[in-house]
Amino acid sequence: MKIPRFTDLILFENDDVIVVNKPPFVASLDEREGGEINMLRLAKAYTDDAQVCHRLDKETSGALIIAKNPEAYRSVSMQFERRQVKKVYHAVIDGTHVFEDLFVDLPILNVGKSSVSISRQDGKRAETWFNSLKYYKHYTLVECRPVTGRMHQIRIHLATQRASIAGDEMYKGQPVFLSKLKRKYHLGKEQEEQPIMKRFALHAYEVSFKLLNGEEITIHAPYPKDFETLLKLLDKFDS
Repeated sequence: MKIPRFTDLILFENDDVIVVNKPPFVASLDEREGGEINMLRLAKAYTDDAQVCHRLDKETSGALIIAKNPEAYRSVSMQFERRQVKKVYHAVIDGTHVFEDLFVDLPILNVGKSSVSISRQDGKRAETWFNSLKYYKHYTLVECRPVTGRMHQIRIHLATQRASIAGDEMYKGQPVFLSKLKRKYHLGKEQEEQPIMKRFALHAYEVSFKLLNGEEITIHAPYPKDFETLLKLLDKFDS
C-alpha cells in the first residue's frame, strides 16, 4: 500500500488543529507494537506535539481531527465528551431502505478482540440517526449521525436494521461485485472476481466542532477513490 503524504491529506489547519481526510487501511493510532504506519505517526512527523482526538476504524476513511498542542487536545476531547462534536458519515448499505430520521438507541457492549454486541443489560448507551440519501435497486446510500461514539456503533446499529454496510463481513454485509450489478459481465478464464471495494463502504463525510477561539467550523471530507467508484458504478448499473 502506498503511504500518502501527510500534507496531501490536510483539509483544514490552523495553529491548534489539523483536520485530515484519513485514507482507508491506515489505523488512527498505534494498534500494536510494530512498524505499522498510522495517522498518529504521520502527524507527529509533521508536528511534534500532535495528538489524534478520536478514532476511525482502520477501514473507515474520512475526517479525523488532530490537535497540535495540549490545549487544543483538551478542548476537542471535552467537546467529544460532552457530545458537542457533530459527525456525519455516509455508508452504502445492502438493500433498499427508507430511513427518515430513524433513531436507533441500542446499547453497545465491548466484548474485546475488536468486537462488540448489543446488550440491553450491560451495554453502554449508543444513539445514531439515519437518513436515506439515494436509492439503488440493491443498495442505499445512507447518512449516519452518531450522537455517541461507541466502537463499531454505526456498523452494528445498521446491522440491527437488517441493513448491513456493503462489504462489512463482520456484521453480515456482502461485498459488492460488478457481476451482480452488470448483466452480461464476463470474467476471463481462471480469474477470480475482486469486489469493487476491498473494505466496508463507510466514510466520515463531515465533522463540526469549535476552535479554541470559540468559532465553530464544519469540515467536509471528499470521498476517496474506492467509495466514489462504487457510487459511480451503482449510478450506472443499479439505479
